[in-house]
Amino acid sequence: MESLKECRLCSIYLCNFLFVVVCWQSTLAGDCPADGRTWVPFRQRCYHFVHGEEDVAKSYTIDAAKNLCSGYGTPTTICELLSVQSAEENNFITKYSPQVWKGNMHVWLDMYYDSDDEDFKWQDETGLSFNNWGNNSSESELIPMDTCVAMHSSTGEWMKVSCVENPENGVVCETAESKKDGKLAPSPLLSALVILSVIGIMGISAVFWFLHQKNRHGSVLTSFEYHPPFRSPTSDEACLVETDDMT
Repeated sequence: MESLKECRLCSIYLCNFLFVVVCWQSTLAGDCPADGRTWVPFRQRCYHFVHGEEDVAKSYTIDAAKNLCSGYGTPTTICELLSVQSAEENNFITKYSPQVWKGNMHVWLDMYYDSDDEDFKWQDETGLSFNNWGNNSSESELIPMDTCVAMHSSTGEWMKVSCVENPENGVVCETAESKKDGKLAPSPLLSALVILSVIGIMGISAVFWFLHQKNRHGSVLTSFEYHPPFRSPTSDEACLVETDDMT
């Protein structure tokens, strides 16, 4: 009986712990800007797909696009032109674009060519941890210093375009989720704790059931009896039965 009481207490403690973790995780979630624009959250970032009337995309030069996004910032938040750090983020942009814009278009990426390292970098000076260059990007004849980068809204492929010819492309601005209650958005560690807690509760419940059955029947195996399958008698056995009946 003591073991059963201990199992019940363990289950109660784990349930309480799971409840606390879930509540803590919900209070840590951040918010997107509430400035009247449509901001779409994705992995602790917020994205605004700039469009005009009737969901038609508005095109801007690269300099105008940067100024537009920076203007959406606040004294406590920084808003920048789109930078893509992973394949998941790249897929998010391509999947959400049709919900905002009609037709296909190119979207500016906040990238520049670093002549010292002879490679492209994001405006925050970080290198490309992920890229999705199209097949024709390597054959570009543009001067690297005069080259900008845009992403196709439907395929997600990146392409090199001229900066000096002032082309116009679509704009996606992004910013970090704002802090809530003075804390940042939850880390994956909290999600892992929730999963481990659920597994722990399931394991304790299984032990509790096993001990309960053992205490009730003496042994869990005693409640199961072996019954051999039905077998038809052979011809010799049938003859013996008939002989016994006749005698």
